[in-house]
Amino acid sequence: MTQRSVNRPIRVVQWATGTVGSAAMRAVLTHPDMELVGVKVYSEAKEGVDAGTLCGLPEVGLPAVRDLRSIIALNPDCVLYMPERTDYDDVCALLEHGINISSTRAEFFHPASMPTDVRARIEAACAAGNSSLHTSGSSPGFITEALPIVLLSLSRRLDLLTIDEFANCIDGCSEEMLLGVMGFGETPEAFAARQFYERDEVFNHSLLALAEAIGIAIDGFEVTSEVALAMAPTRLHETSIAAGTIAGQRMVTTGLRDGQPVLRFRCNWFVTQDIDKAWDLRADGWRVTVEGDTPFEISIGFPIPEDKRRTVLPNLTAHRPVNAIPYVCAASPGILTTADLPQVVAQLS
Repeated sequence: MTQRSVNRPIRVVQWATGTVGSAAMRAVLTHPDMELVGVKVYSEAKEGVDAGTLCGLPEVGLPAVRDLRSIIALNPDCVLYMPERTDYDDVCALLEHGINISSTRAEFFHPASMPTDVRARIEAACAAGNSSLHTSGSSPGFITEALPIVLLSLSRRLDLLTIDEFANCIDGCSEEMLLGVMGFGETPEAFAARQFYERDEVFNHSLLALAEAIGIAIDGFEVTSEVALAMAPTRLHETSIAAGTIAGQRMVTTGLRDGQPVLRFRCNWFVTQDIDKAWDLRADGWRVTVEGDTPFEISIGFPIPEDKRRTVLPNLTAHRPVNAIPYVCAASPGILTTADLPQVVAQLS
């Protein structure tokens, strides 16, 4: 719990400046109650570059750094931790120095699902620094936890919650993420050799956090997946993927209660709809279906002009962790789930 005067802005460091990190940094720079005091980058090309330049805004006189000690020396209230991979040494160092973390990293959605030694180490760091760690985002995060908790407040019996996600990933992800992490553009053979344990587990963990919040015991998960191939070359950001390579991914993770489906997340991720499978794809968005004593269905779309997609779509992931910062800073020490925090209410500029 950061001890700070209510009369000053929350001091924030942006850690990593990819597509989502840049969106988060823009949000902090324009937030009425926050002050960006530092930027952590990984590449030599970004070191020393002004924070405003890195996120497409005017210069603010704040050069990016690459070393951890410089970030700790700034004594921020909170770090927006958004790298492509988690470094537990860095995370623990921040927490031990009393720096709270609001993150998009998937490892922290459900503390009980973390490796025992890792969880113990992070909780010890939180205790030592009187600090807190919370992870969020759009999916998983908002759509798998925050929104369902609100929607299910209408129910007294849940038979099955189904979340369908549709996402053209190009505008919401960096090229490094699309190619290196998600595997778009690979041959079916190379893709099949990939290990997506972490990707599959992250939705399990988020659904487990939801299940605990609403009092449902999950006794196991079923995960299935299939891929679709591009029918023609497809442009990403700077490069194109070839016809016959991975252009669509569908993964379904289902939480079971007494052997029956009760929570289900079904994603359709693609970089083009010109694929070799007859999938029922739709524009970016979500569909949530509740079956039980209060059945209903809602659909959420993103009416974003084509020329603004690359700058607006990342906001869906970036803004909730930014809006959660005051609550993370005020919370008791530890790893916090969505249900552990008060309702996140945005203070809009």
